[in-house]
Amino acid sequence: MTRFLLFLIVAAAGAGWFGWSDYQRYLNQPIQLAAEGQRFTIERGWSAKRVADELEREGIIDKRYWFDVYARLSEKASGIKSGEFNLQSPMTVPELFDTLVKGQTIQYSLSIIEGSNWKQAIARVAASDDLTHTLDQETLKSPEALMSALGFEGIFPEGQFFSDTYAFPKGTTDVEYLRRSKNMLDKVLKEEWEGREEGLPLESPYEALILASIVEKETAVAAERPLIAGVFLSRINKRMRLQTDPTVIYGMGDSYDGNIRRSDLTTDTPYNTYTRAGLPPTPISMVGREAINAVMHPEETKALYFVAKGDGTHQFSETLEQHNAAVRKYQLKR
Repeated sequence: MTRFLLFLIVAAAGAGWFGWSDYQRYLNQPIQLAAEGQRFTIERGWSAKRVADELEREGIIDKRYWFDVYARLSEKASGIKSGEFNLQSPMTVPELFDTLVKGQTIQYSLSIIEGSNWKQAIARVAASDDLTHTLDQETLKSPEALMSALGFEGIFPEGQFFSDTYAFPKGTTDVEYLRRSKNMLDKVLKEEWEGREEGLPLESPYEALILASIVEKETAVAAERPLIAGVFLSRINKRMRLQTDPTVIYGMGDSYDGNIRRSDLTTDTPYNTYTRAGLPPTPISMVGREAINAVMHPEETKALYFVAKGDGTHQFSETLEQHNAAVRKYQLKR
C-alpha cells in the first residue's frame, strides 16, 4: 500500500512537472501568425471567452486550455480592449495579452477641413469608409435633427466642428466622431477666449467664432490672419460695415455659381455684410485654432481695407483712396 501511494505521488509530481513544463513552453513559443502580420478585431461587449473563441477559430492560438489558464492566472482578461489590432510575428501569448490590454489598435483618420461649411463637413463624414454610420440621410441633411442626434439641440451646426485631423479606431461611429470634434471646438474656443486680449469689441466666444470663420474664409495664409482680424475689429470699433464677400456668398447658398456680381452685394440676406451692420448671425465655416487665435490676438493696424492680389496674399490699405487704387491694380488690372 505504501509503495502504491508513493507511486501515485511520484506519478502526480511527474504529471505536474510535465504539465507545468508544457505550459511554460506554450507561453514562450510564438503564436501562429502570418509572416506579414494578421488583423484581429474585438467587437464591443465581447467577453474574454468570446475573444479566445475567435482567436482559436482564426487559427491564432491552439491549446486553448493553456490560454485560459494564463488568462486566469495573469488576471488580464478583464482588461482586454475592443478594436482592430495588427498582430505582428513573432508574438507570444503574454505579448498578445499585453497588446489587447493596452488597446494598441489600428488607427484611422479623417479631417474636418478649415473653411468648409457644415454640409461639406458632414458629407465627408458620411462618405468615410472607416466610420460606423448610424445617422440616416434625413438626419444628416437637417441641421436641427443632426445637432439633436449629437446631443446639442438648438445649436446651428455651422462652425461647430473643430477643423483638425482626428485618429480613431475601427468601430468609431459618426456620432462619436462628430461629438469629439464639437467638444474640441468648445475646449479650444474656451481656452482662447479666456486668454484673449483686453478691449476686443466682441461680447461672447460665439461672436469670436463668427469672426474667426470670416477670417478663415478670407485667407489661407497663416501670417495674414492676425492682420485681417485686426482690420475687421477696427471696422467694428468704427461702426463700419464689414463688407466681406465670403459672408455674401454664404448668404447666397446654393445659388452661388462661383461668381459674385454687384447685384449680389446689394441683395439683402442675413449674411450680407454690405447691406447689414455688425457680424452675421452665425459662423460661415469651420475653423482651426489659428483663425480663432488671430481673432483673440489681432495685429494692431491702421488698415481698414484689403484686396486679394491674386497670389493668395492681400494688399492692405488705410484709406479708401488707397484701397480703390489697389482694387484697380490687382482686380481690374489697370
